[in-house]
Amino acid sequence: MYKFFILMLIFNIFSCEKEVSKKEVNPTAIPAIPPKEKTVLVDTVLPNSPKNKTVATPHNLSNYTAIWQTRKNRRIVLENLDKSYEEGLNPDNYNVNKLWKYEKKIEALDNRELEKYDLLFINSFQKYISHLTNGRLSPRKLYRNWDLKENKIDINKTITSLANSDSLAEKIELLKPQHIVYKRLKKALAIINAFPKDSFNKIKIKNKIVLNDTSPSLIDIKKRLIYWKDLKPKDSLSKIYDNETVEAIKKFQIRHGIAADGVIGKGTVESLNFSKNQRKEQILVNLERWKWFPKKMGKEYIIINIPDYKLILVKGKDTIRKHKVIIGRPKRKTPVLSSKLTQVIFNPTWTVPPTILREDVIPEIIKNRNYLAKTNIKLYDGNGNIVPASNWRLSDARNYRYVQSPGTFNSLGMIKLVFPNRFSIYLHDTNHRDYFEKPVRSLSSGCVRVDNPLELTEYLMDDATNWNIEKITEALQSEKTKQINLKKEVFIHILYWTAWSEKNTLIFRDDIYNLDADLYHKLGK
Repeated sequence: MYKFFILMLIFNIFSCEKEVSKKEVNPTAIPAIPPKEKTVLVDTVLPNSPKNKTVATPHNLSNYTAIWQTRKNRRIVLENLDKSYEEGLNPDNYNVNKLWKYEKKIEALDNRELEKYDLLFINSFQKYISHLTNGRLSPRKLYRNWDLKENKIDINKTITSLANSDSLAEKIELLKPQHIVYKRLKKALAIINAFPKDSFNKIKIKNKIVLNDTSPSLIDIKKRLIYWKDLKPKDSLSKIYDNETVEAIKKFQIRHGIAADGVIGKGTVESLNFSKNQRKEQILVNLERWKWFPKKMGKEYIIINIPDYKLILVKGKDTIRKHKVIIGRPKRKTPVLSSKLTQVIFNPTWTVPPTILREDVIPEIIKNRNYLAKTNIKLYDGNGNIVPASNWRLSDARNYRYVQSPGTFNSLGMIKLVFPNRFSIYLHDTNHRDYFEKPVRSLSSGCVRVDNPLELTEYLMDDATNWNIEKITEALQSEKTKQINLKKEVFIHILYWTAWSEKNTLIFRDDIYNLDADLYHKLGK
């Protein structure tokens, strides 16, 4: 006899009649089968998947019985698999066409075919749940400087939870990332799918184009602007850079995080040359990333989007504050991580980290022996004793500890915000506040510099009596280093995404660390 107990273990628990109260249900009994509907039984021995440790086994499903009895519930799952492209997933990965063929002829299936349907259905639904809640790839395997906890999920328990629910469709919906950015990415995917196929000449310019300039390239530029709906359609296009086109360029620049000066330069042209497919790929990889990010970010949290150079403080669903930030340059990338803010340090000292010491400080000392005095950096030996700068020798250069004294000249500025992480990075003020006026702010060595940190610090300290702006200012003016532990629970998420939508408008940012194309390639394997 066949050793099978067919598929929808995952499915018929969902379909228990709503009129039956939970107290009346016998968990060991198989619910009555509606007339004229063929039951898809569940094999208590679900298939093992080497990539999914949570797939059911004979041990953890020994108490299960048939659950997917109604066509309605089976089709809810199949329709979700069918529409998985809306989540940035590929329906072909879930055998959608084959499953629908089985479903449409289910009344005519013999036991052997039902068993095949069973196994295929289970595998496909489990894979979908895994991809939906955790993404298809692991960031820890892709990147050394991404430190995000895995969104672990017990698929069998999840399926059981779904099965015991009266609202299968709604419960499946709740498995998806719920953050507003993910929803805006889904909207972005829908928006770009509605654009027609594009076929444009590559735009090339020799010099910047400004108002009233004439250039043959402006014809192609205007075509692109019309395509992306930044410029209204025209019956004819001229080679003159007129006021209307300047405003369209500014609109385009704002959407792409470019300084909205209306000047058509290299950065603007590079963004104009992106095709529809390239932008769609960009949206798809960001949908994948948001499946990696924490599902619960905390009641109050700071979220930093590295490519957007922006820090946002969120409480509940409200944005409390926004700050410009400076992040790590491509060779010294700011890591992606989640943590919790624990401490504020006023007038911090700065211990020079190994990379900066090797690549920046030592070469500067070799060029100028007064560099240490000029930058207020003191040397300490292994016992913590001060070493006179005049005793510095290249042969011993890496045996010293280099510490910059607190003050307005300090590289960390006047304030340092600490959170546990294995990269030893933190948020801090800066002695180069003019850098915040630059449109491209990937300028640091990995840490995150925050514009106007004083007001942010006051909010985080949450102590209007002892640590209002006046008291904080007094502490800073003392030039004494002071550490205060934070009582308010505020999480921090330093993340990376390069696309989203706002008010039905596509938004993109430069892929400053060149991660998008590589991730899309890996997703295609």
